[in-house]
Amino acid sequence: MNDARSVSPENSAAGPSSPRPLTSAMAAEVERLLSGRTRDIHLTGELRRRFDERVWRQTSKIIRSWLTWVAFVDVLTLALNAILLPHDVALAMVAPACLLPPAAILTALLWRKPCPAAVQRASLLGGMCLILLSVALVGVFAGGEFYERHLTIMLFVATSAITIFSVPLAWTIAIACYALCLYFILQWFNPLVEAGSVIAGTLFFSCGIIATVVARRTMNILAQKTFLLDCRDQRRVAELADANARLERLARTDPLTGIANRRWMMETLEELWRSKGDAGVVAAMLMCDVDHFKALNDSLGHSEGDRCLVKVAGIIQSSVRADCDLVSRHGGEEFLIVLPGVEEEEAVAIAKRIRESVEAAALPNPSSAVGPSVTLSVGVAVKSARDPGVSLDNLQHEADMALYRAKQAGRNQVSIFRRPQRTAEQIAARR
Repeated sequence: MNDARSVSPENSAAGPSSPRPLTSAMAAEVERLLSGRTRDIHLTGELRRRFDERVWRQTSKIIRSWLTWVAFVDVLTLALNAILLPHDVALAMVAPACLLPPAAILTALLWRKPCPAAVQRASLLGGMCLILLSVALVGVFAGGEFYERHLTIMLFVATSAITIFSVPLAWTIAIACYALCLYFILQWFNPLVEAGSVIAGTLFFSCGIIATVVARRTMNILAQKTFLLDCRDQRRVAELADANARLERLARTDPLTGIANRRWMMETLEELWRSKGDAGVVAAMLMCDVDHFKALNDSLGHSEGDRCLVKVAGIIQSSVRADCDLVSRHGGEEFLIVLPGVEEEEAVAIAKRIRESVEAAALPNPSSAVGPSVTLSVGVAVKSARDPGVSLDNLQHEADMALYRAKQAGRNQVSIFRRPQRTAEQIAARR
């Protein structure tokens, strides 16, 4: 307990915010997916949405980097072609090559921020169609040896995109089918290639692209499995943290009244005295005791006695400051209240208010010698700035003595402990 002004033990268990917990239905779905075969993992609903949220930043960064790289290579290749190739060939490549950079840059801009899945899908597939078409048309417009060469380059561009884009499988298949169809159609009209070679080449490249799609699907499934394992681990960690918090509350909370127990109160007070020192602490301590509580238990039973303690604890808590005052069940029918920064006059007023509130509650105690209802005796001890030598044990002892005097004087009253005034010679000798 680092905060000596905490009101209840629960405050000590507060921690940093944790990820959104899984619902019971989602946790059951996670366990079901992990218990089956890895290849059968398929995320749907809320799990799919959370997975997409988790991987979106990395996926968008990879896609934008790839698009930027493709646009840069296209411009660089066009410049080199203008230097190395014949003027008429290089000039024929300019128009289709100029289609690629705007498509790549526009798609990259659309992937800078999250947007609906339909927009993301349309932008990526549309951008890839224009990019692949641009690469293929460069060869078509140049003709000759560049025709088939650029169609092969187009397939390489599509394969690289399929490999590194962590997107849904349907998007990957759409890119692969478009690239193969574009290759087949343009090769079919290539005057330098026979029909048989076109079919054979398409089948050859299809095998490679299909293998790439399968590998991409495997990577997607493994990424989803990693996400599911993380979800399960987070849930287990959260459950363990909750269990630890409950144990901590049980260790520091009185199980009957729900307020702090003696252990928590003493730890808190020791920390307060240790952090500020004897001279720096200004506080009032109230020791409260239910009058003739044993007689109440004997006449009405222990269940009624327990109900009385719960009621008295609630009255005490409602009578003090919720943000800084400390309340604990100190013993069987004893309650300890600490009022930080409170001087004698205010402490006595609070003690009287607590005593009067308990009496006004009219909780039955027919065997009490004080009256027909439950009453409270309160002992008050105050440590002010003028009492630098009063330790925690001293103040508690003084509150006990004041409570004893209240009981000796007839109960149902407030008694304050007053220290004898020291002479100047005593103060000088102590210093």
